[in-house]
Amino acid sequence: MLLRIILLLRLLFPGFKEVREEEKSQMVGNVFSSVASNYDLMNDLMSGGLHRLWKERLVSKLNPFPGMKHLDVAGGTGDVAFRILESINSVSYRARKDMLDDTLQEDTQIYVCDINPNMLNVGKKRAQERGLGEDGSLVWVQGDAEALTFEDDSVDGYTIAFGIRNVTHIEKVLAEAYRILKKGGRFLCLELSHVEVPVFKQLYDYYSFSVIPAVGELVAGDRESYQYLVESIRRFPSQEMFASMIADAGFQKVEYENLVGGVVAIHSGLKI
Repeated sequence: MLLRIILLLRLLFPGFKEVREEEKSQMVGNVFSSVASNYDLMNDLMSGGLHRLWKERLVSKLNPFPGMKHLDVAGGTGDVAFRILESINSVSYRARKDMLDDTLQEDTQIYVCDINPNMLNVGKKRAQERGLGEDGSLVWVQGDAEALTFEDDSVDGYTIAFGIRNVTHIEKVLAEAYRILKKGGRFLCLELSHVEVPVFKQLYDYYSFSVIPAVGELVAGDRESYQYLVESIRRFPSQEMFASMIADAGFQKVEYENLVGGVVAIHSGLKI
């Protein structure tokens, strides 16, 4: 049965490329080095700007608070981290206004971790342009999601947006997330997922395999990288299977929310 499925995929989508485990990290690195400077523009074009709303939804589920220690993984451009920090700053301002107390102390730190230095450079530049993180609240870390340098039980929250499907070992990423979260800490993952509605699925498949690579070639001059990104979505586990993997890593109260019919899903779990 599995062989038949593989053969069918090759017939339907001849562009599918078999990637050996030892080659995947290098390939992903090459992809994101190639697309770093056009990453946000391509996200806008591919999603019609909806990725911004999806990230807002992710942050609202996180419910950030002043003094929070948070890790955003595979977030080199800062898109999620900036939203978290702005949310915290808004809460902090309201708290000061309500309390009329200028001595309210906060020590918020948002760590942005990415394996790709080019993506981090884009994020640092964007942070400077926005005047964010000048107080040390943003910390940029080049690191591997499968082998984080953070101590056990050291962060209040963990997010990863559009990154976990590109790692070599999803189980290692989940284990690391569980290890570094404090008790009561929340894991949140925003990821492109699987559409199940038949007609919508056919339209989405056509758009994914025909339109996205073409736009990547036109705008970023890189068709192959965006072809790989589309293929990586189809290889990612289904919503139910990924939820089971999160639970197997030790998280409790695991749940997910489908957005746009399953085009993306937000998975969450608590370390209790």
